[in-house]
Amino acid sequence: MIDKKVEAAFNEQINAEMYSAYLYLAMSAWSQEQNLPGFGGWMQAQAMEEMTHAMKLYHHIIERGGRVVLGAIDKPPIGWASPLAMFEAVLEHEQKVTGLINGLVDVAEAQKDRAAGIFLQWFVTEQVEEEASADAVIQQLKMMGDAPHALFMMDRELGKRPAAGGGGGGGE
Repeated sequence: MIDKKVEAAFNEQINAEMYSAYLYLAMSAWSQEQNLPGFGGWMQAQAMEEMTHAMKLYHHIIERGGRVVLGAIDKPPIGWASPLAMFEAVLEHEQKVTGLINGLVDVAEAQKDRAAGIFLQWFVTEQVEEEASADAVIQQLKMMGDAPHALFMMDRELGKRPAAGGGGGGGE
């Protein structure tokens, strides 16, 4: 049976992961509007990945006899000043999520919930990948400066990321 404090924290994290998916869908839509389909596809794959994270938490609660309680999802922003600003927002968001995951680990440890602690190690590792992936794109965008041909090439490269997530630049 899952500890009630751990269950509540996991339910909050499900909401955070679903917000992440919403945020990345908004970024995908904005990218498409900017005629950057590769950026849009990358963000859409990222959104699907975040839903997968939410479902991992969902199933963990269910498997341990807990109750999933879904809350309202906040509305994400709808535009960014540039692709660089968008990816800087991605990194900032992923750093926030890392803090949330670390908080979950703290709750699991405080409640001596060994199963939750082991389960959360996957998320800890995943967040390292998420931050590194966003930062890599930021560094490339900074190197490009205002070169439209470089942005075009990067859009094509980001568009190679598999639609289901995993590989190609965004973790699993």
